Amino acid sequence: MKTRPRKHSPDIPGHINQSKLPNGVYYDKRGRGRWYVQYRDEAGKLKTERIAGADATLSELHRIIEQRSGIDRRTLRYLAKQFHESAQLKELAIKTQKDYEYCRAIVLEIPTKLGKPLGDLPTAQFSPALVQRLIDKIAAEGTPSKANHLLRYLGRLFRWGINRGYCETNPAQGVESAKERKQRRLPELTTIARLTEFARDRGQMARSQKGACATHLWIVMELAYICRLRGIEVITLSDANSTVDGVMTNRRKGSRDNVVRWYPRLTAAWNAATERRAAIWKARGTPISMHPESRPLIVATDGGSLRKSGLDTAWQRLMRLAIEEGIITKEERFGLHDLKRRGITDTKGTRHEKQEASGHRSASMMDTYDLSVPIVRWPGSDE
Repeated sequence: MKTRPRKHSPDIPGHINQSKLPNGVYYDKRGRGRWYVQYRDEAGKLKTERIAGADATLSELHRIIEQRSGIDRRTLRYLAKQFHESAQLKELAIKTQKDYEYCRAIVLEIPTKLGKPLGDLPTAQFSPALVQRLIDKIAAEGTPSKANHLLRYLGRLFRWGINRGYCETNPAQGVESAKERKQRRLPELTTIARLTEFARDRGQMARSQKGACATHLWIVMELAYICRLRGIEVITLSDANSTVDGVMTNRRKGSRDNVVRWYPRLTAAWNAATERRAAIWKARGTPISMHPESRPLIVATDGGSLRKSGLDTAWQRLMRLAIEEGIITKEERFGLHDLKRRGITDTKGTRHEKQEASGHRSASMMDTYDLSVPIVRWPGSDE
């Protein structure tokens, strides 16, 4: 509910911007002058209470009102609130904003020995040693990636606060990050085959049926492996990527596009995707665009483009189901991105030919994606 704007008062000290005064704060010019608030006692009688002298600044008046409302401007919680309401945060990528919201929810509620959560500590009490202990503790719990996310968030939060006068130091600066394990998983072809077949079968079940999974997952798996694509690259394919010669890729991160030639397995996956899409669009009465680039290959159940977050959620559900039902073991679990690595590793030819197939501009990236073991000649061999 909007409050009516204040009328300008000539009695209020000139150093105060009257349009920014807190609600419920009034000025009495009598004597030396005073700032006061009003309240009603137990009997309902209106009372006044002096909160500051005439020389109080606008920021002091705001702080007094916040403290009376139970808000402490000195705490990490207050700093985080200001940051998350700032224009600077809203300019960041949506994925970054979600990551920061996740970190905020965790870090503010971490318990301390003082009997109150970390968010209620004054920012002045934070030090590099405190933040280092926090990062080490979280990493020791087996979640080094989570620890590093929190460290990056705290660094950004305090840096923002320093630049805007909310705190004086950045205690996250210079703190050592947790050592993360490099996961270069290479799922076995038999494992991929079992999971693909499982996803195909469960995708045919009714969505309300227990054990069902998304109908598009097996298709995404096939395209990720065959075309050596990331998950996001698969779900952003459209009819425009279908050419006479094959599938034109749409690679991210500066990789070069290429055309993956049609062959029965790729054709079957592509046709399955278009048939699934046609059925969904017909059931939903979705108008079909004349422009190929506006017709996504993989659509959500509502007929619209499938989001990366939706794909990730469906993938994790598939993995849980497969492990629970013994299709794969916990050790065999892998990510969608690992299908790209498997596809590059399985590509026949020289290192250069594999690089061309993957779209990588740098030969050094092949150390990450090509995990095949080269077969070489023995010394002196002419064969």
